[in-house]
Amino acid sequence: MEVASLRVVVVDDDYLVREGARSVLSSVPGVEVVGLAANPAELDECILQTSPQVVVLDIRMPPTYRMEGIEAAHKIRAEHPGLGVVILSQHADPEYALEFLGDTPAGRAYLLKERLGDPAQLVEAIREVAAGGSVLDPKVVDGLLEAQRRRAHSRLRGLTEREHEVLALMASGRNNAAIARDLVLSERAVEKHSDSIFRKLGLSEQMEVGRRVAAVLFFLARTLD
Repeated sequence: MEVASLRVVVVDDDYLVREGARSVLSSVPGVEVVGLAANPAELDECILQTSPQVVVLDIRMPPTYRMEGIEAAHKIRAEHPGLGVVILSQHADPEYALEFLGDTPAGRAYLLKERLGDPAQLVEAIREVAAGGSVLDPKVVDGLLEAQRRRAHSRLRGLTEREHEVLALMASGRNNAAIARDLVLSERAVEKHSDSIFRKLGLSEQMEVGRRVAAVLFFLARTLD
């Protein structure tokens, strides 16, 4: 039985970027670009007409070219709770990511715009948010962790170097198997490191694997200056 493709809408005020994103995504099996929009108003109409599963949008759009993408994302999630959203941003500043992710990061991804040149990572994020997961760009994760390391009383200072590596990969959306491959460890070793991280951060032992990213982001968001 053929599996239905993920339906995606791309939103960017730059025609070349829209068409470039459509070209990249349309070449990937299992992904179908069902609509393009240049601004939030066109996006609203596009969602109604095409019923996408994921929206990929630029953080900067008309009229002010500042935070319209984040504002549009919040509106989308309020009106269409099951719709995944991938923000493409030129800002590696963690505060922008945290503003977008808020208290309910499920179904959201924040990637740097340079990921348009990395189709595999963009598609991975699209699939993850469509499944209700969340993804944070590795460079933003690095910024969050560095900010925490500078805090004199941060709980993260109690993590070992290896635990920091596991946490960074965990927060960027990788599962235990992927972390094990990246760090050349066994999955059992990754599980032990993960258990230690959650214990040291004071996170609930009942957190499920699928909620690890949200749990990490909640902690970092609460303690970020």
